Amino acid sequence: MNKLKGKIVVITGASSGIGRSAALDFAQRQVKAIILVARNNERLTEVSSELSGKCESMNFGCDVSSKSEVKQMARDVLSVYDSVDILVNNAGIGILGKVADQSIEEIESVTSTNYFGMIYCTKAFLTSMLRKKSGHIINVASLAASFGLPGLAAYCGSKFAMLGFSESLQHELYGTGVSVTVVSPIGVKTNFFHHQSFGNRFKSKERFYLNPHTVSGAIIKASTSNRLEIVVPFFMRGGVWLKHTIPYLVNPIVGASFRKIVEGKG
Repeated sequence: MNKLKGKIVVITGASSGIGRSAALDFAQRQVKAIILVARNNERLTEVSSELSGKCESMNFGCDVSSKSEVKQMARDVLSVYDSVDILVNNAGIGILGKVADQSIEEIESVTSTNYFGMIYCTKAFLTSMLRKKSGHIINVASLAASFGLPGLAAYCGSKFAMLGFSESLQHELYGTGVSVTVVSPIGVKTNFFHHQSFGNRFKSKERFYLNPHTVSGAIIKASTSNRLEIVVPFFMRGGVWLKHTIPYLVNPIVGASFRKIVEGKG
């Protein structure tokens, strides 16, 4: 049975990468409408054209780090659809660099998009979900939600916070009909690493990156799951377990490996 048929889906960061793949995958499952949210209007139009004939769609050029823009976007969506069934908080950015070398503004931009953007969107749609007594919030985090990586302190901090917020929210929503699931992938072949701060430092790691479609498949799975977190690929759950079980062995290895990358020696 297709549990997603007729659903209303909101996807942030929908202009490319994981967001675009998720939109196409949801459309294949006969959802009623997909609301595409991102800063790049031109790319949103391209994704929307790919959905033509498969489902209804709406485009919103919205910066999720802006509380006012998110509020307006949600008002516009809810004026057309009484509520949404699935919210995919996927928008995210990263800037590589040591905390001592980064500006406050750079750290704030990562935190505002990845963490507060997720909160703004969640708050914007949660009330309508609770009123309907059904809904699913999917927060796209990262394996970095469980590993502190040198050079990515702001990014890791935002994803640690996302996971903690999601776990707390899941407890609060018990019995309401609204669920929360976090999808935590390893590196993905997206525009994330195109920021100038990364240069070619992660070039040697590209062979290990996931295709966005693999992660969007996990998002589809998450939309009907009761699990708090889905790690992609699944076997990396073992790495998270090891990190928390024997951190005194795992943390020095991870730290040394990523320090080499940040310093351009990896």
